[in-house]
Amino acid sequence: MNPLEAGMLGVLVVVVLLAPRRVALLGMLAGALYLSQEGSVVIVGLNVYGLRFLEIAGFVRVMGRREFPSSGLNRIDGALLLLYGYTTVVFLLRSKDGQAYQIGRAVDACLCYFTFRGLLREVEQFRKFLRDFVILLAPFVASVLMESVTAHNVFWSPGLAGNEFRAGRVRCQGSFQFSGLLGTLGATYLPMYLGLAFAKAERTLAAAGIALCLAIVWACNSGGPMCAMAFALAGWAFWPQRLKMQRVRRGMLAGVALLALVMQAPIWYIPMKVSVFTGGDGYHRSYLMDVAYQHLGEWWLVGMPVSKTAQWFPYVLPDYGTADITNEFLGFGVVAGIPAVALLIVVLTRAFKGLGAALVAVRSAPAASMDTELMLWGLGVALLAHIANWIGASYFDQIMLFFLLQLAAISTLANACPSRAPLLIAHIVLPHDGESESENLGLGGVVAP
Repeated sequence: MNPLEAGMLGVLVVVVLLAPRRVALLGMLAGALYLSQEGSVVIVGLNVYGLRFLEIAGFVRVMGRREFPSSGLNRIDGALLLLYGYTTVVFLLRSKDGQAYQIGRAVDACLCYFTFRGLLREVEQFRKFLRDFVILLAPFVASVLMESVTAHNVFWSPGLAGNEFRAGRVRCQGSFQFSGLLGTLGATYLPMYLGLAFAKAERTLAAAGIALCLAIVWACNSGGPMCAMAFALAGWAFWPQRLKMQRVRRGMLAGVALLALVMQAPIWYIPMKVSVFTGGDGYHRSYLMDVAYQHLGEWWLVGMPVSKTAQWFPYVLPDYGTADITNEFLGFGVVAGIPAVALLIVVLTRAFKGLGAALVAVRSAPAASMDTELMLWGLGVALLAHIANWIGASYFDQIMLFFLLQLAAISTLANACPSRAPLLIAHIVLPHDGESESENLGLGGVVAP
């Protein structure tokens, strides 16, 4: 870590510890954007990166000031703790290699998530965050566009992050470790600014946010973020059908089943076909799922040593000698088996149900707010974009922090929306087609309050 980064880190730690919640939240994200993953400090033989100091500072602040919600853990919080607790314990019992990395991954996820849960407390506060983030993001995007033109990355030392090209154009990565993960930032924050743009008072900043997100996706020059962005746009295209989402979900399920019947190849070869339009190595993503299915017996129960995946492909990652596990779901499976994948799905399911319940509450409140409904829908679409992206990518750098911020926002805002008293659900009249209003109104379904 050079002196400039060390000084910036020191300032950001102070900001996270002492500043008001709104500013402290921006301090966390400033570290994720502007501190490269190259600089670290060796403590007791372990490389501690700058972002981890911010995580610790944020968690200490939230717990020390008692900023975490007094209501305690909710269903999403519990599912996330169970996911990382189970995954870590199974891995430690199974393997003696890579234990520090696996523990660090779980600690990072929990510290970031619960810090954001404490810093984000209200619906309006999240709306202010979206405005503030545009200002924080603008200089970062400017540096990325400069990288696209000059092929020089200001965040990495020469030789540590070689420039990659595709179709004659630089694949920018900014402070991220991979161009696709940089693009994920733009693709998954775009849906929230699209929702913000519906509010007339927010339209100028929302337009700036949309432009910045599109610029990131363009500059990364990667197929995965393009696909995630397509899912985000498709998610917003269903906004007119928001009261009939149960029918939409059934239609999607029927469409997938039909594809499985008519396709000659297995259903998981769809990414290969989609990559013809979005670019990227769709064949690798599809073949990875195919070969993982063929070797299911090796990893389904408690995972397997990642070194054994070298036999799955005729090529391996040169620095690690293993298969390139470009699939977040499969990544959890290799670490701790199918139960870990199931727990990840539980986290996502509870997040969608929380959003669905919040949407019911907002629409049923005496002073219903379309702006809040749009913001909640945008978060749901962002979550959909992450899921689509996970079919062809695994998160291994600061992009996980940006995902956990959105997940924490879903968890917090689902509780912060107008009271979900039993009368909101109990007094529902069934529509003529037999579907309950609670099923229709939710983005991802509803759980009783």
